[in-house]
Amino acid sequence: MTTPAPSADPAAAPVTLVASDLDRTLIYSSAALQLAMPDAEAPRLLCVEVYDHKPLSYLTETAAALLDELARTTVFVPTTTRTREQYGRIHLPGPAPRFAICANGGHLLVDGESDRDWQRQVARRLAEECASLAEVRAHLLAAADPAWLLKERVAEDLFAYLVVERPLLPGDWVKELGEWALTRGWTVSLQGRKIYAVPGPLTKSAAMNEVARRTGAALTLAAGDSLLDADLLLAADRAWRPAHGELADTGWSAPHAEVTAERGVAAGEEILRNFLRAADEARSS
Repeated sequence: MTTPAPSADPAAAPVTLVASDLDRTLIYSSAALQLAMPDAEAPRLLCVEVYDHKPLSYLTETAAALLDELARTTVFVPTTTRTREQYGRIHLPGPAPRFAICANGGHLLVDGESDRDWQRQVARRLAEECASLAEVRAHLLAAADPAWLLKERVAEDLFAYLVVERPLLPGDWVKELGEWALTRGWTVSLQGRKIYAVPGPLTKSAAMNEVARRTGAALTLAAGDSLLDADLLLAADRAWRPAHGELADTGWSAPHAEVTAERGVAAGEEILRNFLRAADEARSS
């Protein structure tokens, strides 16, 4: 059963919802840290993800303390394109979030379990508004060149992505794929070595809006670094993007979206400070 929207309580403090992308926004791999300072001045790092028995993702210890405070004072919603299994490897500081958004909005987790009503809503929209995953996947495989294709994957039976040898990828291949996909209701995004093909109706913003409805949020804050985060940033009341990443590379901007002064893991720390400041301003107003 869908959780109903709470009734308004004039005496209650306004609810702030924070929906943030994770990879290269709040958490960073070793390759993405961008530690430009002398080694002796580098911040202490906390590992928050282990993969194949090796540390994979980090944030600064200062960011960890900020995130712990954020999770205790707002409705903090991790919002990711990762599958549920991939998200499950991440152990963020602070209390476990009640809500999380996985698979680019395909799954809304409530207390760790995928909400069935949300799954049905998503499935209905995909069936009505865009071409099938099977058709798009077949085209991806037919169009890709084994010379630069490393892997092909399907995520949660919702969308597909390719892992490629980026230097060998023809310059116009992603653009041509995007044009083909657009006529079928899908979008294409290149992030590092991954090329994502995602159904248009499958968005982080739709899932964020559902959480806002259920929690009665008066203010929504968001952050993200990739083109798959653009709809999330546009849907929020206030938003931030790092000075690095796909959105930065394309010069993406919006009137209510701010750009960090920092890059790499320091940008994650800056974003968390901005979230806390905005939430505090909302409580004080």
